[in-house]
Amino acid sequence: MKPFTLLYFILSVALYFIALPLLIYLSFKQKYKESIPARFFLFKNSRFKNGDGIWFHVCSLGEARALKPILEQLRDSEIKITTITHTGQAEAKKYSAEVRYLPYEMFLPFWTKKQRVLVVLEAEFWFMLFSVMRAKGSRIILLNARISEKSVKKYLQFAWFYKKILSQVEIIYAQSEVDKNRFIALGARNIEVIGNIKLAGEIVKSKEYTKPESELIVAGSTHEGEEESVLKSFVEYRKLYDAKLVIVPRHPERFKKVFELMSEYAQKNALTLSKFSQSREFETDMILVDAMGELNNIYAISDIAILGGAFKDDVGGHNPLEPAFFGCKIITGKHFFHQRELFKYVHHVQYVEPDEIHKALIIAKNLPNSMVEEKINLAPVIKRILELRN
Repeated sequence: MKPFTLLYFILSVALYFIALPLLIYLSFKQKYKESIPARFFLFKNSRFKNGDGIWFHVCSLGEARALKPILEQLRDSEIKITTITHTGQAEAKKYSAEVRYLPYEMFLPFWTKKQRVLVVLEAEFWFMLFSVMRAKGSRIILLNARISEKSVKKYLQFAWFYKKILSQVEIIYAQSEVDKNRFIALGARNIEVIGNIKLAGEIVKSKEYTKPESELIVAGSTHEGEEESVLKSFVEYRKLYDAKLVIVPRHPERFKKVFELMSEYAQKNALTLSKFSQSREFETDMILVDAMGELNNIYAISDIAILGGAFKDDVGGHNPLEPAFFGCKIITGKHFFHQRELFKYVHHVQYVEPDEIHKALIIAKNLPNSMVEEKINLAPVIKRILELRN
């Protein structure tokens, strides 16, 4: 190991033992019961069986889903995928690939095997991953690369560190010219702007549901604190219009808590409530979707989509392409910094504060449906991956 890499490795080991009690505690929580044991204790997380393949590393659900159009064009290749979150892991397992969790950095020198190409999506800048794989002879590509407006100051403060990481990279495919300039400021080289690869993904529904006669509002991918703002707004909106509300929390471990909150509002305002898993119908005034993989199916029959993850400043928003594809009128928050590039391609979106959702619902009556017009060409990316593989 080079001196700096060795120092970094030693620090990662020290940090591991400092954080060990917390890791053990978190491993018992529903959200982390699979990912933490796999990443930090290598539980049921063996090395890849073979080397010389193409390894894609993604963080979570959205990035794993974005791989689909790329993997469809690499069907004759040996594919490996690593993820960080359990939702990303579940999505990655839908592909014909070896799927693992990415271990904590101190394990990587011993866990990894040389692959011909390592493709890392978005902002997964792990120093040991890049250094170890480059030392083993793998060629590294950054795909869909971004540096958000919220994060850029932090990156620039440690530009010397990120320059070391990015020096290992063969080529960076950035989401936008703004991202390209931010990477240049960090000392990166060989950068091409191709747009957001999520624009290339095929958006489909897996089931057909009957749309209710009344207006259907879906609050999709909601986070802690957002459901209450939605419920307050919906109660006021119902005083004026006949409508139903569907809430789809982002994380399944929150289903119970969100249902309890919805029950409170239902009782106070004489509204009916049901769980989607019990009836698969939209007969009550409010419905909690306590099942995974249903959001697109519900967007397909909804009139308005209140897109979560952007009403607080710590999430960064969620993908607007799916509700726009199905013609929903989109309402979202103003903190969509992780999805800024995607929102550039979506027309007719209302960006509001949490206490303005009620007003936005009324305004939506006179607005056109949200829509997406732009596409992306993945051909240069596929060509480069295949060149490096061979």
